[in-house]
Amino acid sequence: MSGSGASTNLRTAFSHCVQQVRSYDYHHYLCLLELPPNMRKAAFALRAFNVETSRAMDIASDPRIGLMRLVWWQEAIDKIFANKLIEHPTARALSAVVSEFKFSKAWLKRSVEARINDASREVTEMPETIDELEKYAEDTASTILYTTLQSGGIRSTAADHAASHIGKASGLLLLLKSLPYHASKSRHSLYIPRKVAAKHGLLVEMGGQSEVRLDSREKLCDAVFEMASVANIHLQKARELAGTVPVEAIPVLLPAVPAQVMLDTLSQVQFDVFDPRIPRGVLGISPFWYQLKLKWSSWRGRY
Repeated sequence: MSGSGASTNLRTAFSHCVQQVRSYDYHHYLCLLELPPNMRKAAFALRAFNVETSRAMDIASDPRIGLMRLVWWQEAIDKIFANKLIEHPTARALSAVVSEFKFSKAWLKRSVEARINDASREVTEMPETIDELEKYAEDTASTILYTTLQSGGIRSTAADHAASHIGKASGLLLLLKSLPYHASKSRHSLYIPRKVAAKHGLLVEMGGQSEVRLDSREKLCDAVFEMASVANIHLQKARELAGTVPVEAIPVLLPAVPAQVMLDTLSQVQFDVFDPRIPRGVLGISPFWYQLKLKWSSWRGRY
Protein backbone atom coordinates (compact mmCIF):
# COMPACT_ATOMS: atom_id res chain seq x y z
CA MET A 1 0.00 0.00 0.00
CA SER A 2 1.31 3.48 -0.85
CA GLY A 3 2.28 5.85 1.95
CA SER A 4 -0.58 8.23 1.14
CA GLY A 5 -3.09 5.36 1.08
CA ALA A 6 -1.91 4.04 4.43
CA SER A 7 -2.08 7.53 5.90
CA THR A 8 -5.65 8.00 4.64
CA ASN A 9 -6.70 4.64 6.07
CA LEU A 10 -5.18 5.55 9.42
CA ARG A 11 -6.98 8.89 9.51
CA THR A 12 -10.20 7.05 8.73
CA ALA A 13 -9.47 4.60 11.56
CA PHE A 14 -8.94 7.39 14.09
CA SER A 15 -12.07 9.19 12.89
CA HIS A 16 -13.96 5.95 13.47
CA CYS A 17 -12.60 5.79 17.03
CA VAL A 18 -13.67 9.36 17.78
CA GLN A 19 -17.15 8.68 16.44
CA GLN A 20 -17.50 5.46 18.44
CA VAL A 21 -16.57 7.19 21.69
CA ARG A 22 -18.82 10.15 20.92
CA SER A 23 -21.77 7.85 20.13
CA TYR A 24 -21.46 5.33 22.96
CA ASP A 25 -19.41 6.98 25.72
CA TYR A 26 -20.29 10.64 25.40
CA HIS A 27 -19.39 11.75 28.92
CA HIS A 28 -15.87 10.38 28.46
CA TYR A 29 -15.72 11.78 24.93
CA LEU A 30 -16.01 15.26 26.45
CA CYS A 31 -13.33 14.37 29.01
CA LEU A 32 -10.91 13.39 26.22
CA LEU A 33 -11.34 16.77 24.54
CA GLU A 34 -9.67 18.29 27.61
CA LEU A 35 -6.49 16.26 27.07
CA PRO A 36 -3.43 17.86 25.48
CA PRO A 37 -3.48 17.33 21.68
CA ASN A 38 -0.47 14.98 21.82
CA MET A 39 -2.42 12.56 24.07
CA ARG A 40 -5.81 12.57 22.37
CA LYS A 41 -4.94 10.15 19.59
CA ALA A 42 -3.97 7.36 21.98
CA ALA A 43 -6.81 8.18 24.38
CA PHE A 44 -9.48 7.94 21.67
CA ALA A 45 -8.05 4.65 20.38
CA LEU A 46 -8.08 3.23 23.92
CA ARG A 47 -11.61 4.44 24.66
CA ALA A 48 -12.85 3.08 21.33
CA PHE A 49 -11.29 -0.28 22.20
CA ASN A 50 -13.16 -0.11 25.51
CA VAL A 51 -16.41 0.66 23.66
CA GLU A 52 -15.87 -2.34 21.37
CA THR A 53 -15.30 -4.77 24.24
CA SER A 54 -17.92 -3.33 26.60
CA ARG A 55 -20.65 -3.55 23.92
CA ALA A 56 -19.68 -6.96 22.56
CA MET A 57 -22.27 -8.87 24.58
CA ASP A 58 -25.00 -6.22 24.28
CA ILE A 59 -25.07 -6.09 20.49
CA ALA A 60 -24.85 -9.85 19.98
CA SER A 61 -28.03 -11.71 19.07
CA ASP A 62 -26.57 -14.79 20.77
CA PRO A 63 -24.30 -14.67 23.88
CA ARG A 64 -21.95 -17.10 22.15
CA ILE A 65 -21.40 -14.59 19.35
CA GLY A 66 -20.64 -11.87 21.90
CA LEU A 67 -18.13 -14.13 23.60
CA MET A 68 -16.53 -14.89 20.21
CA ARG A 69 -16.13 -11.14 19.64
CA LEU A 70 -14.32 -10.79 22.95
CA VAL A 71 -12.03 -13.74 22.16
CA TRP A 72 -11.34 -12.11 18.78
CA TRP A 73 -10.21 -8.96 20.60
CA GLN A 74 -8.06 -11.01 22.96
CA GLU A 75 -6.28 -12.51 19.94
CA ALA A 76 -6.18 -9.13 18.18
CA ILE A 77 -4.13 -7.65 21.03
CA ASP A 78 -1.50 -10.36 20.56
CA LYS A 79 -1.42 -9.61 16.81
CA ILE A 80 -1.18 -5.86 17.41
CA PHE A 81 1.82 -6.28 19.68
CA ALA A 82 3.34 -8.68 17.12
CA ASN A 83 3.00 -5.87 14.56
CA LYS A 84 0.52 -7.81 12.41
CA LEU A 85 -2.02 -5.92 10.31
CA ILE A 86 -5.69 -6.28 11.32
CA GLU A 87 -8.43 -5.00 9.04
CA HIS A 88 -10.57 -3.37 11.69
CA PRO A 89 -10.58 0.43 12.19
CA THR A 90 -10.28 0.41 15.97
CA ALA A 91 -7.59 -2.28 15.83
CA ARG A 92 -5.68 -0.29 13.19
CA ALA A 93 -5.77 2.84 15.33
CA LEU A 94 -4.77 0.89 18.42
CA SER A 95 -1.89 -0.69 16.52
CA ALA A 96 -0.64 2.74 15.47
CA VAL A 97 -0.62 4.13 19.00
CA VAL A 98 0.96 0.95 20.40
CA SER A 99 3.81 1.41 17.92
CA GLU A 100 4.16 5.09 18.79
CA PHE A 101 3.73 5.11 22.56
CA LYS A 102 4.89 1.61 23.60
CA PHE A 103 2.37 1.16 26.38
CA SER A 104 1.70 -2.02 28.28
CA LYS A 105 0.09 -5.01 26.62
CA ALA A 106 -0.81 -6.40 30.04
CA TRP A 107 -3.44 -3.73 30.76
CA LEU A 108 -5.26 -4.34 27.48
CA LYS A 109 -5.18 -8.11 27.95
CA ARG A 110 -6.41 -7.76 31.51
CA SER A 111 -9.36 -5.65 30.34
CA VAL A 112 -10.52 -8.16 27.72
CA GLU A 113 -9.95 -11.16 29.97
CA ALA A 114 -12.12 -9.57 32.67
CA ARG A 115 -14.94 -9.13 30.15
CA ILE A 116 -14.51 -12.70 28.87
CA ASN A 117 -14.70 -14.06 32.42
CA ASP A 118 -17.80 -11.98 33.06
CA ALA A 119 -19.44 -13.06 29.80
CA SER A 120 -18.66 -16.72 30.59
CA ARG A 121 -20.61 -16.66 33.84
CA GLU A 122 -23.68 -18.83 34.04
CA VAL A 123 -26.89 -16.82 33.87
CA THR A 124 -27.70 -17.76 37.47
CA GLU A 125 -24.26 -16.79 38.83
CA MET A 126 -23.85 -13.54 40.70
CA PRO A 127 -20.90 -11.85 42.41
CA GLU A 128 -20.63 -12.61 46.10
CA THR A 129 -19.32 -9.28 47.37
CA ILE A 130 -18.74 -5.67 46.33
CA ASP A 131 -15.02 -6.52 46.33
CA GLU A 132 -15.61 -8.68 43.24
CA LEU A 133 -17.26 -5.79 41.41
CA GLU A 134 -14.44 -3.46 42.46
CA LYS A 135 -11.97 -5.90 40.92
CA TYR A 136 -14.01 -5.99 37.71
CA ALA A 137 -14.13 -2.18 37.62
CA GLU A 138 -10.37 -2.03 38.21
CA ASP A 139 -9.71 -4.47 35.38
CA THR A 140 -11.99 -2.73 32.86
CA ALA A 141 -12.07 0.97 33.78
CA SER A 142 -8.86 1.66 35.71
CA THR A 143 -6.74 -0.11 33.09
CA ILE A 144 -7.86 2.40 30.44
CA LEU A 145 -6.66 5.24 32.68
CA TYR A 146 -3.34 3.47 33.41
CA THR A 147 -2.68 3.03 29.70
CA THR A 148 -3.64 6.63 28.92
CA LEU A 149 -1.15 7.81 31.55
CA GLN A 150 1.50 5.62 29.93
CA SER A 151 0.75 7.07 26.50
CA GLY A 152 1.49 10.52 27.89
CA GLY A 153 4.80 9.36 29.32
CA ILE A 154 3.46 9.96 32.84
CA ARG A 155 5.19 7.74 35.39
CA SER A 156 3.74 8.45 38.81
CA THR A 157 2.69 6.08 41.58
CA ALA A 158 0.32 8.71 42.95
CA ALA A 159 -1.34 9.15 39.53
CA ASP A 160 -1.68 5.38 39.18
CA HIS A 161 -3.28 5.11 42.61
CA ALA A 162 -5.69 7.94 41.81
CA ALA A 163 -6.50 6.27 38.48
CA SER A 164 -7.21 3.01 40.30
CA HIS A 165 -9.73 4.68 42.61
CA ILE A 166 -11.39 6.70 39.83
CA GLY A 167 -11.70 3.62 37.65
CA LYS A 168 -13.27 1.63 40.47
CA ALA A 169 -15.75 4.42 41.19
CA SER A 170 -16.58 4.83 37.49
CA GLY A 171 -17.00 1.10 36.96
CA LEU A 172 -19.26 0.61 39.99
CA LEU A 173 -21.44 3.57 39.02
CA LEU A 174 -21.74 2.35 35.43
CA LEU A 175 -23.00 -1.01 36.71
CA LEU A 176 -25.58 0.79 38.84
CA LYS A 177 -26.66 3.02 35.95
CA SER A 178 -27.00 -0.07 33.74
CA LEU A 179 -29.04 -2.03 36.27
CA PRO A 180 -32.41 -1.35 34.56
CA TYR A 181 -30.96 -2.61 31.27
CA HIS A 182 -29.57 -5.76 32.89
CA ALA A 183 -32.87 -6.30 34.71
CA SER A 184 -34.69 -6.22 31.37
CA LYS A 185 -32.40 -8.99 30.14
CA SER A 186 -32.46 -11.29 33.15
CA ARG A 187 -33.57 -11.05 36.74
CA HIS A 188 -31.05 -13.72 37.74
CA SER A 189 -27.72 -12.21 36.79
CA LEU A 190 -27.79 -8.63 38.08
CA TYR A 191 -24.67 -6.82 39.22
CA ILE A 192 -25.85 -6.70 42.81
CA PRO A 193 -23.59 -8.84 44.99
CA ARG A 194 -25.24 -11.72 46.80
CA LYS A 195 -24.28 -10.38 50.25
CA VAL A 196 -25.67 -6.93 49.48
CA ALA A 197 -28.88 -8.37 48.05
CA ALA A 198 -29.34 -10.65 51.08
CA LYS A 199 -28.63 -7.83 53.52
CA HIS A 200 -31.37 -5.68 52.01
CA GLY A 201 -33.97 -8.42 51.52
CA LEU A 202 -33.65 -8.67 47.73
CA LEU A 203 -32.40 -12.26 47.58
CA VAL A 204 -34.84 -15.13 47.25
CA GLU A 205 -34.37 -18.84 46.67
CA MET A 206 -36.34 -20.33 43.79
CA GLY A 207 -35.97 -23.91 42.62
CA GLY A 208 -32.67 -24.26 44.45
CA GLN A 209 -31.26 -21.10 42.82
CA SER A 210 -30.72 -17.63 44.21
CA GLU A 211 -32.40 -14.74 42.49
CA VAL A 212 -32.37 -10.98 43.05
CA ARG A 213 -35.92 -9.64 43.11
CA LEU A 214 -36.62 -5.99 42.44
CA ASP A 215 -40.21 -5.89 43.70
CA SER A 216 -39.38 -3.52 46.54
CA ARG A 217 -38.09 -0.18 45.25
CA GLU A 218 -37.18 0.89 48.78
CA LYS A 219 -34.98 -2.16 49.40
CA LEU A 220 -33.34 -1.74 46.00
CA CYS A 221 -32.57 1.91 46.75
CA ASP A 222 -30.90 0.85 50.01
CA ALA A 223 -28.74 -1.67 48.12
CA VAL A 224 -27.83 0.91 45.47
CA PHE A 225 -26.96 3.42 48.20
CA GLU A 226 -24.57 0.92 49.79
CA MET A 227 -22.79 0.29 46.48
CA ALA A 228 -22.74 3.99 45.54
CA SER A 229 -21.20 4.76 48.94
CA VAL A 230 -18.26 2.51 48.05
CA ALA A 231 -17.83 4.42 44.78
CA ASN A 232 -17.93 7.69 46.71
CA ILE A 233 -15.16 6.50 49.04
CA HIS A 234 -12.98 5.73 46.01
CA LEU A 235 -13.53 9.23 44.64
CA GLN A 236 -12.61 10.73 47.98
CA LYS A 237 -9.42 8.66 48.15
CA ALA A 238 -8.51 9.72 44.60
CA ARG A 239 -8.92 13.39 45.51
CA GLU A 240 -6.87 12.99 48.69
CA LEU A 241 -3.96 12.13 46.38
CA ALA A 242 -4.39 15.28 44.28
CA GLY A 243 -1.55 17.13 46.00
CA THR A 244 0.96 14.46 45.00
CA VAL A 245 -0.30 13.85 41.45
CA PRO A 246 1.80 15.49 38.69
CA VAL A 247 0.00 18.36 37.00
CA GLU A 248 0.29 16.68 33.59
CA ALA A 249 -1.75 13.73 34.92
CA ILE A 250 -4.74 15.85 35.96
CA PRO A 251 -6.48 15.86 32.52
CA VAL A 252 -6.26 12.04 32.36
CA LEU A 253 -8.04 11.83 35.72
CA LEU A 254 -10.99 14.03 34.69
CA PRO A 255 -13.31 10.96 34.50
CA ALA A 256 -13.68 11.64 38.23
CA VAL A 257 -16.01 14.47 37.17
CA PRO A 258 -18.65 12.31 35.41
CA ALA A 259 -18.39 9.83 38.27
CA GLN A 260 -19.25 12.64 40.70
CA VAL A 261 -22.08 13.81 38.45
CA MET A 262 -23.53 10.29 38.46
CA LEU A 263 -23.27 10.13 42.25
CA ASP A 264 -25.01 13.49 42.57
CA THR A 265 -27.79 12.39 40.21
CA LEU A 266 -28.31 9.16 42.16
CA SER A 267 -28.49 11.17 45.38
CA GLN A 268 -31.04 13.52 43.83
CA VAL A 269 -33.33 10.63 42.88
CA GLN A 270 -32.86 8.93 46.29
CA PHE A 271 -30.77 6.18 44.63
CA ASP A 272 -33.66 4.92 42.54
CA VAL A 273 -31.87 3.66 39.42
CA PHE A 274 -35.20 3.30 37.64
CA ASP A 275 -35.96 7.03 37.96
CA PRO A 276 -36.51 8.41 34.42
CA ARG A 277 -34.35 11.45 35.17
CA ILE A 278 -31.13 9.39 35.14
CA PRO A 279 -30.97 8.71 31.36
CA ARG A 280 -31.76 12.34 30.50
CA GLY A 281 -29.07 14.66 29.17
CA VAL A 282 -25.61 13.56 30.30
CA LEU A 283 -25.82 11.34 33.38
CA GLY A 284 -29.02 13.06 34.46
CA ILE A 285 -28.05 16.70 33.96
CA SER A 286 -28.18 18.98 30.93
CA PRO A 287 -25.30 18.71 28.44
CA PHE A 288 -24.53 22.40 28.99
CA TRP A 289 -24.30 22.02 32.77
CA TYR A 290 -22.19 18.88 32.40
CA GLN A 291 -19.73 20.59 30.07
CA LEU A 292 -19.56 23.58 32.41
CA LYS A 293 -18.64 21.32 35.34
CA LEU A 294 -16.00 19.59 33.23
CA LYS A 295 -14.51 22.83 31.92
CA TRP A 296 -14.45 24.34 35.39
CA SER A 297 -12.59 21.35 36.83
CA SER A 298 -10.17 21.34 33.91
CA TRP A 299 -9.50 25.08 34.17
CA ARG A 300 -8.85 24.81 37.92
CA GLY A 301 -6.58 21.78 37.47
CA ARG A 302 -8.85 19.62 39.60
CA TYR A 303 -10.43 16.21 39.10
